[in-house]
Amino acid sequence: MAAVGSGGSTAAAAPGAVSAGALEPGTASVAHRRLKYISLAVLVVQNASLILSIRYARTLPGDRFFATTAVVMAEVLKGLTCLLLLFAQKRGNVKHLALFLHEAVLVRYVDTLKLAVPSLIYTLQNNLQYVAISNLPAATFQVTYQLKILTTALFSVLMLNRSLSRLQWASLLLLFTGVAIVQAQQAGGGGPRPLDQNPGAGLVAVVASCLSSGFAGVYFEKILKGSSGSVWLRNLQLGLFGTALGLVGLWWAEGTAVARRGFFFGYTPAVWGVVLNQAFGGLLVAVVVKYADNILKGFATSLSILLSTVASIRLFGFHVDPLFALGAGLVIGAVYLYSLPRGAAKATASASASGPCTHQQPPGQPPPPKLSSHHGDLSTEPFLPKLLTKVKGS
Repeated sequence: MAAVGSGGSTAAAAPGAVSAGALEPGTASVAHRRLKYISLAVLVVQNASLILSIRYARTLPGDRFFATTAVVMAEVLKGLTCLLLLFAQKRGNVKHLALFLHEAVLVRYVDTLKLAVPSLIYTLQNNLQYVAISNLPAATFQVTYQLKILTTALFSVLMLNRSLSRLQWASLLLLFTGVAIVQAQQAGGGGPRPLDQNPGAGLVAVVASCLSSGFAGVYFEKILKGSSGSVWLRNLQLGLFGTALGLVGLWWAEGTAVARRGFFFGYTPAVWGVVLNQAFGGLLVAVVVKYADNILKGFATSLSILLSTVASIRLFGFHVDPLFALGAGLVIGAVYLYSLPRGAAKATASASASGPCTHQQPPGQPPPPKLSSHHGDLSTEPFLPKLLTKVKGS
């Protein structure tokens, strides 16, 4: 198994394996295109399935499970999975793994402690998502949750002094308008809803979740610039803090009820599906996201909204009226516009003006290396756990 590093690189191929550099250009291009399509499918399915599965599990008749226990279990499973993957990277050598963890977690305790703040916020965000999805239709939540793009952009400007293009500012305004229209439709009573649901509480929870997601993502990027660490080490450290903080939140919010009824009260196969999706879905996205550029991720978000809406109609009897369709359409368009790379239009215009084949590669010479579009932006690195969503939660 190839080991994925913090920069998205993989370890050397096993003996007998064919490296990417040994492939013919056409074969490499086909393989890369196939990986992009696989990445798109994974991102779409994970984004939509987590929300739909939470909504389904929270609206089932019968005993309702404690959301705080599900958050803790997801962190435990994520941490154990990362520990096993690190164990595999050390080729099953327990001594080497122990020395590595001692150095990375205890000796470099300052770097470890830096992850406490984003872990606290992510734990809060995961709990808020349960509150929001329990009180809002899955499609409405999926559309409204795209406000995290707005909050992330604003925190990036404030904390990282990042500048946005005019198109990005316009797309953020379009995004806000679309979400406002969807919420206006929801407030106007867009279809019947169960008596135990409170759309106002759901809206407050999803907005708070978007704020926490935006701040945590930018803070994570800020503190980890220049630091080293693999995707699995970072998620293990987050899992350690997440488990501890999740237990504190469980004790504070539902401690008495959990002590009386049990930690796994109300757990069904559907609930375990939610826990596994939340634990492993984010890790899976962290691996495949390196094959997806910004446009592909924006396209995946748009498809996730459409998939959630269609599934909500079939599963939950969700009613799509003109207001929701308008708002969702604006959000989908805004996500696509925001994901366009800066200067793409200028580059296209320059290419058109210069005409075809303005520069030809001399025969026998290798093509120049392609420059990465990441420019060292850690928000695109695979060890960041809330890339789309998270998704933990994406």
